[in-house]
Amino acid sequence: MEDVSDPPFRAVCKKYGADVMYTEFISSEGLIRDAVKSKMKLDIFEYERPIGIQIFGSNIGPMREAATLAEAAGPDIIDINYRCPVKKVALKGAGAGILQDIPKMVKMTKEIVDTCSLPVTVKTRLGWDDDSKYIVEVAERLQDVGIKAISIHGRTRAQMYKGSADWTLISEVKNNPRISIPVFGNGDIDTPEKALEYKNKYGVDGIMIGRASIGSPWVFNEIKHFMATGEHLPPPNMCERIEAVNMHFERSLDWKGERLGIVEMRRHYANYFKGIPDFKKHRLDLVTFETSDEIRDKLMFIAEKFSDHDFSN
Repeated sequence: MEDVSDPPFRAVCKKYGADVMYTEFISSEGLIRDAVKSKMKLDIFEYERPIGIQIFGSNIGPMREAATLAEAAGPDIIDINYRCPVKKVALKGAGAGILQDIPKMVKMTKEIVDTCSLPVTVKTRLGWDDDSKYIVEVAERLQDVGIKAISIHGRTRAQMYKGSADWTLISEVKNNPRISIPVFGNGDIDTPEKALEYKNKYGVDGIMIGRASIGSPWVFNEIKHFMATGEHLPPPNMCERIEAVNMHFERSLDWKGERLGIVEMRRHYANYFKGIPDFKKHRLDLVTFETSDEIRDKLMFIAEKFSDHDFSN
């Protein structure tokens, strides 16, 4: 969710039912070097609560220092990202890379828990590869050093995001009599039916949604409504979709400034308007227009032109 789950996107997700949110993950090295981009990621707002700041890194000293800086920003949770599989992170021993050195992972976690007064949580994967799925033992050891919750993605680092997420080991963690902390499952949850099925089948305390929320922030309300009633909410119509896009866009302008807000919003339009026929020209306009007024006018035009589009198909 790097470059996605920033404050403008989180504001939209909160409006549409997200219960707990996390910042983009923040490099410990960047944070202690006072890098502008890393410091910006510390920005949190009262309406987001409960909100966690997540940090990543491969060295214990900088991670401990970054945790102190993150805590000073006033979140509700400090989260350690031991999940990210991308090469530039994992091959440097950070993110999911630390799954190759479990003793270091445990030691780093203990140092951060001992440093922070806030609850510390962990996001991780099943293991580095198929030969090292030690998540049941890892969860026990991390609980023993003081984490307050764990979220597990049902793939190894070697899988990246390929294949299907395996929730059986997540269930083993949750049903381990040694485990008393909340266990959250993650991976492949993209429909309300699947969310309810997996929660019931695997017994997790909750479900973490990532990629399925991109362009569909209402997925949170859809899942919660289905879990409560067994019925589907109607999909948002074009007017409601444009309302979400407008909110996301205006928040981006407010937080990033006119130029950066326009440029960084461009990555989202294709997801918000996925599946609309004959939309290519309008998407190209949205990603090439240079002024906020042009984009506002185009969004208004789209709302009128495609007002009858059926998003249920």
